[in-house]
Amino acid sequence: MVGLLAASLAMATIGPAVHGQQALHFRSASNDLVVVSATVLDKEGGFVEGLDLGRFAVFEDGKRQRIDLFSHEDTPVSVGVIIDNSASMGPKIGEVVAATIAFAQSSHPEDELFTLSFNDRVQEAHEPLKNRAFLPASDVAALERAVSSLRPEGRTALYDAVMAGLDRLDEGSRSRKVLIVMSDGGDNASRATIDQVLERARRSGATIYTIGLFDPADPDANPGVLKALAQATGGERYLPRSAGPLLLACRQIARDIRSGYTIAFEPSKRDGRYHHIQVQVARSNGRRLAVRTRPGYFAPAAAKP
Repeated sequence: MVGLLAASLAMATIGPAVHGQQALHFRSASNDLVVVSATVLDKEGGFVEGLDLGRFAVFEDGKRQRIDLFSHEDTPVSVGVIIDNSASMGPKIGEVVAATIAFAQSSHPEDELFTLSFNDRVQEAHEPLKNRAFLPASDVAALERAVSSLRPEGRTALYDAVMAGLDRLDEGSRSRKVLIVMSDGGDNASRATIDQVLERARRSGATIYTIGLFDPADPDANPGVLKALAQATGGERYLPRSAGPLLLACRQIARDIRSGYTIAFEPSKRDGRYHHIQVQVARSNGRRLAVRTRPGYFAPAAAKP
């Protein structure tokens, strides 16, 4: 997703034009815009870039809205990588380390990144990241030291970890927020519930990508949870079966983040409620195109007199 906010919704105002496109500046104001980023795919699942504004249409609750901003730029993001460090991940942790590094190497060098691990509780990914809320994605060596020290054990507090990751993303300095969750989707130790996590995710504006790491016969696996988290936020779920596809999934996510479109429109209502949105793209050279984006947003509440 490209622009100043990736595959997510937030409130923004339009700033000065930069190279023929408008820059985004975020603040709370009466003329706030709904900003949503979208990934455009062809029928083979390949990214489609270089489309102009005239090909896009945005609908809120079925009613077409005027597009007030359009951007297609590769800009830095705040990224959280959430790693399942429970006992069931023991055979896979080496692959997870390699995949996390592959993601960082494929990311924008100015991305800011943090990692959290979780088993019975959520924690920093060990010493190299302590006292540093975010790490430059370009500092691959420090990231590798952090995740290489993980030692899987204990139970699984997935929901608590996602909540903690979303809270940490709020501290990020980049306008675009992304969370990557590597887990089998099971949970047996969280205080939070899946409904609370989904509600928090829908309100956050972050895009969540999930990577399911489990054996088909694993009784604790829950790929449905991973799918729900991704669909609620305009992300994608991946289910790699071996180390090679896992590496490809992480590189795919990095490219997805850098290859989308950002558009904005004025909310039709200020009622604090959830509104459905849909982004459509006209055919390109006879090709039917698919669009992936989040399904809705919470409108701002009207100011009290």
